[in-house]
Amino acid sequence: MPFALLALAVSAFGIGTTEFVMMGLLPNVADDLGTSVPTAGYLVSAYAIGVVIGAPLLTAVGSRVPRKRMLLLLMVLFVVGNLASALAPDFGWLLAGRVLAGLPHGAFFGVGAVVAARLVAEGRQARAVATMFLGLTVANIIGVPAATLLGQHLGWRATFLVVTVIGLVALAALARLVPYVPVEAHQSVGRELRALKDRQVLLGLATAVLGFGGVFAVYSYLASMTTEVMGFGESSVTLVLALFGIGMTLGALAAGPLTDRALRPTLYGSLGTLAVVLVAFRFTVHIQWAALVTVVILGAVGFMTTTPLQMLVMSKAKDAPTLASASNHSAFNLANAGGAWAGGAAIAAGWGWMSPTLVGAVLAAVGLAIAVTAGFLDRGGRGGRGTAPEGSRVVASGGVSAPAEAVERVG
Repeated sequence: MPFALLALAVSAFGIGTTEFVMMGLLPNVADDLGTSVPTAGYLVSAYAIGVVIGAPLLTAVGSRVPRKRMLLLLMVLFVVGNLASALAPDFGWLLAGRVLAGLPHGAFFGVGAVVAARLVAEGRQARAVATMFLGLTVANIIGVPAATLLGQHLGWRATFLVVTVIGLVALAALARLVPYVPVEAHQSVGRELRALKDRQVLLGLATAVLGFGGVFAVYSYLASMTTEVMGFGESSVTLVLALFGIGMTLGALAAGPLTDRALRPTLYGSLGTLAVVLVAFRFTVHIQWAALVTVVILGAVGFMTTTPLQMLVMSKAKDAPTLASASNHSAFNLANAGGAWAGGAAIAAGWGWMSPTLVGAVLAAVGLAIAVTAGFLDRGGRGGRGTAPEGSRVVASGGVSAPAEAVERVG
């Protein structure tokens, strides 16, 4: 794998850390800024709003900017957003800083996925994209726990200052290691927007919102499940979250080669297994060792859905994959917000701390149904054949290519 993928992974590590660390710092922020924890929770939503808005907007604005330069500009915005968060004088400014830090998230992963796929030989594109995503999963094992611990002892501002430094390191790595990647001559905002109208792209985004929403219906309340149901103390919450992160990493490692071999079967298998594991969690949660194993498996199968979904929307967007790829991250953040809301609604209705597992299983099953429907329509639209009209390439001139064997398995 090229060293440029390391630069993308380091960037993903910083983005993943700042995205999830706020969940562990809410009490500290609330105490320091004189607000309540529920109100401080808007800081989590603020970041997600930034992602949802920034992904399509910044990708469209930068459609004619060379890929490397676009990555650098997005990372500069990330640094500015986190520095603004660290220096925020009050809650309102911190809220604005979180929106600013979230703006480049989706666009960076969208552009980064296209760049990663162009850096490797045919047949290894999914592995390259999964390598970039490894930075996101490692952030949940190391970055988020360490940053949370730092914020608890030195103050939440110290956390965002450290994330700012990580962003500067990533900026230097991108400048040094990522080669020049030009924009295709035919690239335009109109072409990118038209790519989003493709039925398969829209179905892929819907699969991400609902299927991945099943993960966050449970992950959002995993800390409470740890103390209220599993029987662990508060000191064990960090360990349980780290185990989930380890599962995410294992899932990312497995998803790359599996997606390169058979994209849709990998997607179907991960979503179906996710639904089963979520149901099983209701029974294993009362046995501590079994609960911990289930948490690892849940993280693995949950995150295994991301790579095939990313590659699917990129391939179906044909020669304008960047905006579709970035919009996929908007879909993941909508899944984050929607899954957390649905799981919380079940708990508020008095159904118990483990009720989000059933909510998550239903969401995963609906996501699977959409994915299977999309696969059926895709195959039917090509007369039953699995090959794409481009022949031996998934993306004819958008820079993301795959051998004919892999393309045949997309449908």
